[in-house]
Amino acid sequence: MGDTFVGVLTVTLTLVGWTVTPLFIKFFTDHIDPWTSNGWRYGFAALLWSPLLVWGGLRKSLPPGLFRAALVPALVNSAAQVAFTTAHYKIDPGLLTFGLRAQMIFVAIGAALLFPTERRVIRSWPFMLGVGLVLVGTVGTILMGEPVEGERSNYITGVTLAILAGAGFAGYAIAVRRYMSDIPSLLAFAAISLYTAFAMVAMMLIFGDNLGVTALDLSGRLFAFLLLSSVIGIALGHVLYYIAIKRLGVAVSTGVIQLQPVCVSVLSYIWFKEVLTLGQWASGSLAIVGALLMLWIQHKIKGDTARDHEYDTLPPDHVAAATMCEGES
Repeated sequence: MGDTFVGVLTVTLTLVGWTVTPLFIKFFTDHIDPWTSNGWRYGFAALLWSPLLVWGGLRKSLPPGLFRAALVPALVNSAAQVAFTTAHYKIDPGLLTFGLRAQMIFVAIGAALLFPTERRVIRSWPFMLGVGLVLVGTVGTILMGEPVEGERSNYITGVTLAILAGAGFAGYAIAVRRYMSDIPSLLAFAAISLYTAFAMVAMMLIFGDNLGVTALDLSGRLFAFLLLSSVIGIALGHVLYYIAIKRLGVAVSTGVIQLQPVCVSVLSYIWFKEVLTLGQWASGSLAIVGALLMLWIQHKIKGDTARDHEYDTLPPDHVAAATMCEGES
């Protein structure tokens, strides 16, 4: 009972955190450029995670090859973060997060190419039905939108960036599984965050307005909110999600997080007056149903095959968490 309560609490807090973070990013589009936003948020998050790495280094308990293994996942994550954050400067958060459901398709394709044990899952007709629903739902959400007059170019660019971000986050999840499957979750993410922070800060210094110093022109209250978004979405969000997965399992935890686009869209309507058409709501809901179907059949088939000792067990918890990182930053 205690584990269930903790699991429900942490997955709920994760959903809340990953819901409000895109809204924070969108709010700051009127105040700072995307390079500055990424640099400060990821830089601050890395500071919060760094004691874990320092402590492990002092105790000489860090896994061998940790930082080498984190290089590829961090590079892919950095590219995805740039696309994700920049998309907020072109389209509203609701459309963006619904568009990110395409990530599920890219994960399936990558897993089929790189992990033979996944192919039994992917070849099953319920899984392929889920893929089809995600594809149709995502395309419908995009095509049934009504861009504001004179904003069609931004609409197309924003949607393209959202899809690229989804592809990037899928690649990130696959890279984590391929290169860091034997490394403890929190240490893996701490190392990835450190590298990603270096990349984000470097790009801020190169491309950001006034080397990113414009963030210091914000009022104390706004600057605190900028750092708070980093804590909620990046630093704290992953810890809560890892705890939820350990208490509730991958399927339930990831399934709950699929509600993120709905929650973001409702709050985006209240905060930014973003209005999705009825067709977009229907299409977005279809994509969520497809994603849930994919998760359910994956959980069912892997559970059956694990009991038969024919295939690998469920992926490590940090791999599952990586598949949902689009909500955190």
